[in-house]
Amino acid sequence: MQHFLSTADWSQDQLDGLLKLASDLKQDPIQDRLRGKSIALLFLNPSMRTRTSFDLGMQQLGGIAIVLQPGKDAWGVEFDAGTVMEGDAEEHIAEVAGVLSRYCDLIGLRAFPLFRDWSIDREDRVIRALAKHASVPVINMETIVHPCQELALMMTLKERFGEVKNRKFVLTWTWHPRPLNTAVANSALLIATKFGMDVTLLCPEEAYRLDSQFETAATQFAGQSGGAFNVTHDIEEAYSGADMVYAKSWGALPFYGRPEEEWALRRNYRHFMVDEEKMAMTNNGRFSHCLPLRRNVKATDAVMDADYCVALDEAENRLHVQKAVMLNLLGM
Repeated sequence: MQHFLSTADWSQDQLDGLLKLASDLKQDPIQDRLRGKSIALLFLNPSMRTRTSFDLGMQQLGGIAIVLQPGKDAWGVEFDAGTVMEGDAEEHIAEVAGVLSRYCDLIGLRAFPLFRDWSIDREDRVIRALAKHASVPVINMETIVHPCQELALMMTLKERFGEVKNRKFVLTWTWHPRPLNTAVANSALLIATKFGMDVTLLCPEEAYRLDSQFETAATQFAGQSGGAFNVTHDIEEAYSGADMVYAKSWGALPFYGRPEEEWALRRNYRHFMVDEEKMAMTNNGRFSHCLPLRRNVKATDAVMDADYCVALDEAENRLHVQKAVMLNLLGM
């Protein structure tokens, strides 16, 4: 049984297969291939695109999606092993996974890190606990990585460029009033290097580097695929000649869980917002973001409304790639 927890666990050929299937589904969206099948969608955090696209995607394939919000419309869940459960959680993931595996054919989980201790959160324990106890395939709907967003991004890149190998891909940190999860940035780094793009990570200073496990994987994937990976703090160097600019804000890991201290760094970098002047330095580059995006904070109105912005294409492609993932995991 295979799970979809991170694209790092899947080969490029396997991912290409998912993207090909997603493209076919985009042309022929309404099918009956998952009639009688079901997915339980566990949301520990808010969602618009993920919830809508998974729910609708399963319906379009003839199946049923059950949406649950532990702690709200379902019992709170404890994920750690060996815990004396005297807190708010009413049941353990061992029973949750066991019960849902008896009811449903797939389980999806969205669980952001707690922003307390990165040495713990970086291990992605929550979804791995679910996968350990589930007897059906588990799909990561965003934890410390966002593999479904990765697939939608790569599908969009392939639609726009055809061959993506050695295209210059800039993953740029952008301004936001508070530190956010690194999941989408981690994922963009993984997928772009795995597909042989020449990837530049642009961030304001060393404190905003991504976790070493993802930068190390990016270096490895770039070496295997014939691409490249480098890091810069120079805006002009990064944007110059870029084919694709992908924006995301994230927190400085050395200050993880301490937003007041991190603010001393963050407040200096409003100029990292994506604007027309920066995009003019690119090679007629495309721009995207995973959404939601704060306009005139992360990117200007002019960038978001430009013809080169493909953020809505990427958002749409979430629907198609997730349908492909569900079909693949169920062998359908």
